Amino acid sequence: MAGISEREGEHEADVDDLVTALLTASRVLVGVSARSLAEVQDTVTVTQFRVLVVLRGHGETRLNLLAERLGVGPSTALRTVDRLIAAGLVTRRENEQDRREVVIELTDGGRDLVDQVTERRRTAIREIVELMPQRQAGRLVEALTGFAAAADEPAVALDAATALGW
Repeated sequence: MAGISEREGEHEADVDDLVTALLTASRVLVGVSARSLAEVQDTVTVTQFRVLVVLRGHGETRLNLLAERLGVGPSTALRTVDRLIAAGLVTRRENEQDRREVVIELTDGGRDLVDQVTERRRTAIREIVELMPQRQAGRLVEALTGFAAAADEPAVALDAATALGW
């Protein structure tokens, strides 16, 4: 019996070490994200940027679907969209197929803002990854893929949303 309890204790310590490592890595990624938004913080909030990224990745989107993708209610999404309209980053119009629906779309300025911030973020992450030993970087890909699978996150395919880092 002592052998089983000992293995359980080792497994618990391994899990704690992994959680600590992931929390530390998440702080790094939050810092990278914050720095990538620093130049536009007078233009958009983190929440507003998230809306822009979702629109950049999916194209024009009905308001209700946008709210669903963001995990917020339609009224919350509408308030955020209204602020982005005022900033000239998105447009809102009636859906031609169903006039009861509202469609949200990025403006050229909104697309440019997302692309610029995303490029700064990708560059910062690349600089960090290039400092890692190649063997560790390969294992990190495997570990993070497993982490995402355990969280039931769809496998990453290089599409518009993935390229945007969201």
